[in-house]
Amino acid sequence: MKAADVRTKSMDELTDELTSLKKEQFNLRFQRATGQLENTSRVRQVRRDIARIKTIAAQKRAEESKA
Repeated sequence: MKAADVRTKSMDELTDELTSLKKEQFNLRFQRATGQLENTSRVRQVRRDIARIKTIAAQKRAEESKA
């Protein structure tokens, strides 16, 4: 997911995306612990997507509070 894609989404869409990524992160952690994880790079990808969404959501909240 690119930052430009995230910026075009509304706050509701961002929160929905964030919850789905957190569920996926939990499932990936569980798979890693049980030895069933095949795509290990997905863990890093999901973690960075979560951080990207949180950062852009914070920026949007800051813009709203300024205006």
